[in-house]
Amino acid sequence: MTSPRWKRIVFKPSGEALAGASGSGLDGPTLDHTAREIIAVREMGVDVSVVVGGGNFWRGRTGAMSGMDATQSDHIGMLGTVMNALALQDSLERLGQDTRVLSAIEMPRIAEPYIRRRAMRHLEKGRVVIFAAGTGNPFFTTDTAAALRAAEMDANALLKGTHSGVDGVYSADPRKDASAVKYEQIDYMDVMTKDLKVMDATAIAFCRDNDIPIVVFDMSTPGALQQILSGDQVGTIVHAGAPRLRGRRRDDEDPVDIEI
Repeated sequence: MTSPRWKRIVFKPSGEALAGASGSGLDGPTLDHTAREIIAVREMGVDVSVVVGGGNFWRGRTGAMSGMDATQSDHIGMLGTVMNALALQDSLERLGQDTRVLSAIEMPRIAEPYIRRRAMRHLEKGRVVIFAAGTGNPFFTTDTAAALRAAEMDANALLKGTHSGVDGVYSADPRKDASAVKYEQIDYMDVMTKDLKVMDATAIAFCRDNDIPIVVFDMSTPGALQQILSGDQVGTIVHAGAPRLRGRRRDDEDPVDIEI
């Protein structure tokens, strides 16, 4: 088997992606699919940490709850990520993968407290580590938590799984703009200056400062995680020094030069 591209990764699935087609709550088949994808990567000899989002349970800054206190809302969202972490742990362990959930908010009856050295030890023992409750602080997204944990775990890359058919970084929303161009590679600064909505700006800047490449891909595609670790071109990679004029329109087979 070809050596994996990276030996240690942080995988960041969105909460909505774990909900399947409904976009809310949890979907059993989607959880099982995600667990199998993670186990396939573990079988390549790759250490895997997971930072789960919570948007399938709570988006308190928008909609009917938009007037709620921001700190209170973010704490509720953190609890949503704990539910997702426990559900994913169950799917992984039913498939035989030893897993630990570490929470940034202490809740010892259901999860271990986040301690960096403990998390590192779990990885060394071949366990999948799921980080819950974000950073434990309001005003920081789970994208930022994923970037932070990637640096703390000495991860070689951060893999962000998307949903709803968006399979990378585009110049515009491909679901609304047929002329949107998909980038195969893009620099951190271009993502921020063009406001491309890959991750929040804090997470992008943190990955840039710590030289952690980000791969944005459609996590519903079977085998996508393995293909990325095998070095195949899947989704979009955000890294320093990426070509500034390279991409492709959604339905084109060949890359085209574009101005970004």
